[in-house]
Amino acid sequence: MNTATGFRVRGWHVLAMMLAFFGFIIAVNVTFAVVAVRSFPGEDVRRSYLQGVQYNDTLEQRREQAELGWQASADFASVANGANLEVVLSDRDGAPIDGATITGEIQWPTTDAFDRATTFEARGDGRYVSQLGELQPGRWRLRAHAARDTGSLDFEAELTWANQR
Repeated sequence: MNTATGFRVRGWHVLAMMLAFFGFIIAVNVTFAVVAVRSFPGEDVRRSYLQGVQYNDTLEQRREQAELGWQASADFASVANGANLEVVLSDRDGAPIDGATITGEIQWPTTDAFDRATTFEARGDGRYVSQLGELQPGRWRLRAHAARDTGSLDFEAELTWANQR
């Protein structure tokens, strides 16, 4: 008992302090969990279950692509209105591959808010260019598919764009 103020700590005071403390801890944890799930829901690929079921088919396609020997490189290029995405296709011997059709998507790794589909135009000598315009600076992932009558190639590239103007 505190004799100066006449206040005495009783059992219900201790219970109230414990409930307030743990209530605060639980509230903070719930807040962090909600923010984490909203910022990254955990599913990076749509229909991941179906991709898992078709995994053997995917492995077979990758074996066929490896035997074909195609190679792709990608990078951003600064232009007056923002950025272009350039892809260079070559065969096993390093010869350029012309006449392919390339489709793809550039993805911002942490959210799909900035993701966009890309279409490429052939520029000759194995070069293909997609005009992106304004682009958020930072890390990007390209997932693309190149196809020609003699074969196809699925490829990915990790790219960094720093607004270079």
